[in-house]
Amino acid sequence: MTNQFTADVLICGAGAAGLTLAIDLARRGVSFRLIEKMDHPFHGSRGKGIQPRTQEIFEDLGIIDRIVAAGGLYPPQRVYRADGSFTASEIAEHIAPTPAEPYHMALMIPQFLTENIMRERLREFGHRVEFGCELVGFEHDRDGVTARLSGAAGEETMRVRYLVGADGGRSFVRHALDIGFPGKTLGVRAVVADLVLTGLDRAAWHRFNDGAMDRQLALCPLAGTEFFQLQAPVALEGEVDLSAEALSAMIADRTGRSDISVQAVHWASAYQMNARLADRYRDGRVFLVGDAAHIHPPTGGQGLNTSVQDAYNLGWKLAAVIGGASAGLLDSYESERRPVAASVLGLAAGLLEAAKRGDIRRGREVQQLDIGYPGSPLALENSGRVVGVLAGDRAPDAPLRGAAGQPMRLFELLKGLHWTLLGYQAERGAMPARTGLHIHCIGPGSELVDDNGHFLGAYSVSSGDWVLVRPDGYIGAVVDSRQTGTLTRFMAAQGLV
Repeated sequence: MTNQFTADVLICGAGAAGLTLAIDLARRGVSFRLIEKMDHPFHGSRGKGIQPRTQEIFEDLGIIDRIVAAGGLYPPQRVYRADGSFTASEIAEHIAPTPAEPYHMALMIPQFLTENIMRERLREFGHRVEFGCELVGFEHDRDGVTARLSGAAGEETMRVRYLVGADGGRSFVRHALDIGFPGKTLGVRAVVADLVLTGLDRAAWHRFNDGAMDRQLALCPLAGTEFFQLQAPVALEGEVDLSAEALSAMIADRTGRSDISVQAVHWASAYQMNARLADRYRDGRVFLVGDAAHIHPPTGGQGLNTSVQDAYNLGWKLAAVIGGASAGLLDSYESERRPVAASVLGLAAGLLEAAKRGDIRRGREVQQLDIGYPGSPLALENSGRVVGVLAGDRAPDAPLRGAAGQPMRLFELLKGLHWTLLGYQAERGAMPARTGLHIHCIGPGSELVDDNGHFLGAYSVSSGDWVLVRPDGYIGAVVDSRQTGTLTRFMAAQGLV
């Protein structure tokens, strides 16, 4: 088998997961192709919630401000009674950001706007999605993957080092690998549609018949658009008429109001809710990310966010191995991300049951800030550490001041392609420079000063401690000055030499 590689990576599927991976590889200088069998971008709102942890990732990818400007916060909800009166409440508790957690509220932005911003960012790196290009077959061996593609110009064959299936719940890649996708259909079929309508104000998420699954209906104004998103359970069997006339009739029937009129249907879909998890995320040089690896009910806004974080976890590891790091680094992708998906599936299914009863509450658990990778092979255990952040935890943010007097955030130092080593009141020369590692020392007389103690409070470190942060913003190690030798060996094992 020839190893004349056309590209390092072929990404099959250009939704949020595929685009995240493409942006990450592009900024790391990895050659790839991103193909999408649809002729045009997806134009629906489906995954409309961006959770705080994903917002942090979007900051690192350079798109958070565009995302915020294009969307907005969730509006309060109005739950209507039979007589037309309603109770008003917030979708989630409004919590102010903190120095350690700069993003605390879910953003609402329709999926098509999110993906448009991501494609724009990808073009800034000199890459674009190849629409109308389909993966029709592949063979993989110990050295690479030979893929057959079909597009407007006919069929072609290409050779790549790695193939990533980001091709959704019906994944061709997963099926071709014969990877099991166990789980269950959750007994709920629903319509979701993006509508232009009259008769409702845009100041609230309007909910009718909560607790009655055969009558529930929600109409949510979609931030950044003229649309309302309709969500409504429907019968498990039979055709669903998604025309403007039929959806107007459904709205009138379930709300008891004749003043709400659908003017146009921008996008609509009827779907069965499922909870499924792939038996494995990898077969040799082929990987699954996003909905190809796990599908969730929409409750809690977890699906798109989990998919983005899959790709964010995999991207830097692929780049590192292609750049010469040990291939064993890629083994950590499944061991870290599959347990997260299993947990999220349970969370989303529980929220669905609450939604059926009409008492859904979204708390900190949906924000994904507490997701971590304890026990990962990329987490150097320190049995003597009992307080503060631990290896595998998300790295908190903190405001700092540079020795030259300018304010900065820790996230600004972590942003980018590198590992980061933070020494607290430590001697900078104690840890020599390494390729791919940025070293910063914090404390009096150092390059960075923790004036208000936010770094110390978030990390609970002592004088002489070192904190190693991975490229994806998770802590690899926290050691004291006596353990620098252990840290040096750990970094060498990750390819930091």
